[in-house]
Amino acid sequence: MATLRERKKHRRAVMLALYDALEDNRPDLGGTALRDQLRLSDEDFASACTYLSDEGLISVDWTSHRSPATLALTHDGICLMEAAEEEEAAEEEEAAEDEAGERG
Repeated sequence: MATLRERKKHRRAVMLALYDALEDNRPDLGGTALRDQLRLSDEDFASACTYLSDEGLISVDWTSHRSPATLALTHDGICLMEAAEEEEAAEEEEAAEDEAGERG
């Protein structure tokens, strides 16, 4: 069983991969390819997808074996990722301004 830290890492990896795919104009990804790309076990990948789906952040089409067939970010998932991207950009901008102020 994965630790809480590992589970959070897996969920973040899934969200980032889906967000990156969306930026590349690919609204959904195949589950097997994504699982292999992220190098997750079937159990860890399914667990991350179940959690994110239950939170309303991704939509999942499941196979008859309860493994993710295709995944996509929901509107809420996109909004969450955009907010995180904006926050990260603001932090980087603030750090650059602080660094410039220290030099000047």
